Amino acid sequence: MAGGATDFDIPFLRSRRTNKWHKFADDVLPAWVADMDFGVAPAVTAALQRLNDRQEYGYAARDGALAAAFARRMQRRFGWTVDPADAHPIGDLVQATFSSVMAFSEPGDAVLLQLPSYPPFMAAIHDTGRRLLANPMRDNGTRWVLDLAAYETAPDPRTRVLIFCHPQNPTGRCYSRGELEEVAAFAIRHDLIVVSDEIHADIVYPGNTHIPFASLSAEIAARTITITSATKSFNIPALRCAVMHFGTPDLKRRFFTRIPQRLLGSPGVTGVDATVAAWDDGQAWFDEILAQLQANRDWLMQTIGTALPGVTVRLPEATYLAWLDCSALNLAMPAGQFFLEKARVGLNFGETFGPDYPHFARLNFASPAPVLREVVGRMADAAAKNAPASRGRDRGT
Repeated sequence: MAGGATDFDIPFLRSRRTNKWHKFADDVLPAWVADMDFGVAPAVTAALQRLNDRQEYGYAARDGALAAAFARRMQRRFGWTVDPADAHPIGDLVQATFSSVMAFSEPGDAVLLQLPSYPPFMAAIHDTGRRLLANPMRDNGTRWVLDLAAYETAPDPRTRVLIFCHPQNPTGRCYSRGELEEVAAFAIRHDLIVVSDEIHADIVYPGNTHIPFASLSAEIAARTITITSATKSFNIPALRCAVMHFGTPDLKRRFFTRIPQRLLGSPGVTGVDATVAAWDDGQAWFDEILAQLQANRDWLMQTIGTALPGVTVRLPEATYLAWLDCSALNLAMPAGQFFLEKARVGLNFGETFGPDYPHFARLNFASPAPVLREVVGRMADAAAKNAPASRGRDRGT
């Protein structure tokens, strides 16, 4: 059913007016921002075609449609029963993060965040006058794991909010129930509001299961804002449509006491109709896309050790993002800059995910297989050319 949605070639991808393919010079292959080099579900195309055929671009009568589709999706996909009345439509999840931080903390308060982290989460803290409390994750040799105990050694009494990325971007972690229960107990113990970004919830590989954080218990739901969207899994980020779900009516009331609803705006009719179509009728298409993503992930994991010795990556359990540790390459510059200059490959620079990660880079493997192979091939060639210089530095020459 996905048909030709996964076999686009480079000239076609470059002809699309997307930021992914036009941020860098034309000789750079992009593997950075988190959208996919694929098409969209037939159900989405049909929904947009209906709007076009009817020239239906007046003020939209869609009240409650997105919240109802969200409730259906959460029940079918994750077994999580939610009341549509506790959901609120929004155009942008970054806006949801900013507004949640502002609603449940004051300037000078602290917000806890696991690092490495999606850069806009840090912006939501710094740009609103809050203080970032970094809670670095640890590479345990198999996967990246939480280290909440590090916070317990010196808790900050003005910590008000935990921004929790679940599944985690950029490490690709899909947290187990046990890990989530530890986070829930931590949030309750420290009286934190949790902003749980679950935008990658659909993109979870066999052997792992996404569990909505607010579904753990009524107690944790009462302090959790879940933010999500169809944009990652169904490849429609330009349509600007997302959902905020408040674990209780009281939590929603508290939010809107601080944040005027009109300040948030609302998604447009194209985003709403595309999202409803994706969530209700796009699953068969997505299943095929997920199989392609898994094939890409597995090829990358099988190849990277031999093609790029010195680069370490832990198996992504979710997302289509690989967090590359390039420390052993002994590069003379940040890893992202190296691969941009020497390989003409555009990755996300590791230092944008936290100041301690200049020797990391994030690779988006949601591309047609030939494109991904070209990306890795270019990186391998650049690393091989760099190797003699690295060995010379190691010898002190």
